[in-house]
Amino acid sequence: MKTFFVTLSVLLCLAAPLSAAEITPLSEVKRGTMVTVEGTVERILDKDEFRLADDTGTIRVYVGPNWVPAQPGDSITVSGFVDDGIGPLELYARVMTLADGSKVEFSHLYN
Repeated sequence: MKTFFVTLSVLLCLAAPLSAAEITPLSEVKRGTMVTVEGTVERILDKDEFRLADDTGTIRVYVGPNWVPAQPGDSITVSGFVDDGIGPLELYARVMTLADGSKVEFSHLYN
């Protein structure tokens, strides 16, 4: 099921390119939308997933099949697609901007 949503999110990401987007507070993130959020890496949940927190809430961020390129405590910005399925909110990251300004892009394609 997760593979289906990853594939769907990739297609939606390709169809709706991100521009210089406005930052969405985590408490205002809606399912099925493209968002840009910023916050602090709260903890690494798995090799390809972490929890991001800001002053308004938290969200799971999925970067698979890639490794998480940040550590707990890092301040980052993430743009991507919010899963529209059931369960906890999860953001499929498309681009992550690290504190030093470097950008990491994620394809979500499994070989």
